[in-house]
Amino acid sequence: MDLTSGPITKTLILFALPTLASNILQTLSSSVNSIWVGQFLGESALAATANANIIMFLMFGAFFGFGMAATVLIGQSIGRGDIDAARRAAGGVIGLALIFSIAIAVVGWFASDRILHWLKTPPEAFGLAHDYLRVTFLAVPASMLSVTLMMASRGAGDAVTPLRFMMLTVVLDIVFNPVLILGLGPFPRLGIAGSALATATAGTISLAGMIAWFYARNHVLRLRGRELAYLLPTGSELRFIVGRGLPMGAQMLVISGAGLVMVGLVNREGLVTAAAYGATLQLWNYVQMPALAIGAAVSAMAAQNIGAARWDRVASVTNSGMAINLVMTGILIALLLTFDRAALALFLGSESPAIEVSRHIQLIATWTFLPFGTTIVLIGTLRANGSVVPPLIILFLSMFPIRLGIYYFGYAAIGSDILWWSFPLSSLASLAMAWAVYKRGGWRRTMPRPDLG
Repeated sequence: MDLTSGPITKTLILFALPTLASNILQTLSSSVNSIWVGQFLGESALAATANANIIMFLMFGAFFGFGMAATVLIGQSIGRGDIDAARRAAGGVIGLALIFSIAIAVVGWFASDRILHWLKTPPEAFGLAHDYLRVTFLAVPASMLSVTLMMASRGAGDAVTPLRFMMLTVVLDIVFNPVLILGLGPFPRLGIAGSALATATAGTISLAGMIAWFYARNHVLRLRGRELAYLLPTGSELRFIVGRGLPMGAQMLVISGAGLVMVGLVNREGLVTAAAYGATLQLWNYVQMPALAIGAAVSAMAAQNIGAARWDRVASVTNSGMAINLVMTGILIALLLTFDRAALALFLGSESPAIEVSRHIQLIATWTFLPFGTTIVLIGTLRANGSVVPPLIILFLSMFPIRLGIYYFGYAAIGSDILWWSFPLSSLASLAMAWAVYKRGGWRRTMPRPDLG
């Protein structure tokens, strides 16, 4: 899509919808897999996947910033009409993703036990979490390359291709999970490791299909002939991607680290609370999807308009993104709180004592996604012009000294409920800080670009 012309709100919605659909499908796949695990293998297995999945979020968060830096460069290059610069940025980040993901897979395979001990994984879930996490680490290279290609494609204004292959991944994952967990037909019964293997297999097939599609349709970011050398980024490109990417990756590490700390604190409350929190996170994944999709769309749209020197449209893109997010997220929160019991029963079983614990968590904390979504849109605009340090500071302050401070000072007064109250209170703090940085205006300075020779 051309994101530098036409009605802003309509263009933003049309561009965000495929990303939102991709997020829905990805979360649906995770939820269905959790249903298979919870129903076939029990609450201990469900708690095991929750502990392992937060580790994966951490690993992908470590690379996220490099992908975002390349996406910003791709978007601004497309906005200027410089296709070669966009391909250079795409090639560089893909090559970097391959090296990084192989290193993560090797280290993760050998460090699985240590990681789970550090998380204080409940003893009942430890063995299952170990099996699940090790197989998942093996799938990291294919998964990371898929995510990188999808981010690059969206930066170029194409959100439909990622949607197509997310659909393929989800269908394969949902079908393979029960087959490999239960050992249906000629396949062996692998239990929780089968769930991880199903996800890995589906992602690898989808990646191969997406690469073939890029070349069959002559995608704007496909590399041919001498362009294949772009997979080895130049020093200038690396400095740009790493210089901008490290703070953005650190943002995700801050979020992931806060999630790990929260899992550890929740695990101390016992297996029922841990299972309830794992099921709650599955539902929260849906509530946060509009914010993530709209934030990504705002960032890509703002980047293209900045590249085209259309600063008059950037503020309108941000305002439209905030309004759309509030409406969509508000509707989802209302639906979730109305039908939460039926949804939770899918993950926990209708007789599980964790259901009431989870409903209590949601009643206190789910509305946190209103300020969270607005913050994500503001940060997306800042990223579009390479302003990456202020969002990092904002997220660090809200996730650690503020959120953990609320927990440690409030636990003696109201017990475990302070865990859930820390979510909305810290989100309000991050929104206040993000709004102050956005209005100050220093982020609007021209972003330096790498020397492409």
